Amino acid sequence: QVQLVESGGGLVQAGGSHRLSCAASGTTFSINFMGWYRQAPGKQRELVASISGSGTTNYKDSVKGRFGISREKAKNTVYLQMNSLKPEDTAVYYCNSKVPDRGLLIDYWGQGTQVTVSS
Repeated sequence: QVQLVESGGGLVQAGGSHRLSCAASGTTFSINFMGWYRQAPGKQRELVASISGSGTTNYKDSVKGRFGISREKAKNTVYLQMNSLKPEDTAVYYCNSKVPDRGLLIDYWGQGTQVTVSS
């Protein structure tokens, strides 16, 4: 079992920066993927950024060059640094981890944190 707690959401002006944090607890040694998803009103949840156990990162095209995901293993924490924010980045951001379990990948989710970018 893995528990994820996000923090850092809030209201930001367009062009500004903000950082989200996700603290993992439980069987964290088994996590091989962590990512940030977001869901805007009326839209499907989408993957924004991810980082593998080896440190490989991937980003949604629309955030490349603006967002950065990083992982502090000693604290079991993942960060999402968001720069040059745009109103279209407004969404609830969810932390996600994927844990292998008997041949399957089990998804764990945080409770979500709201990020609102004002124009």
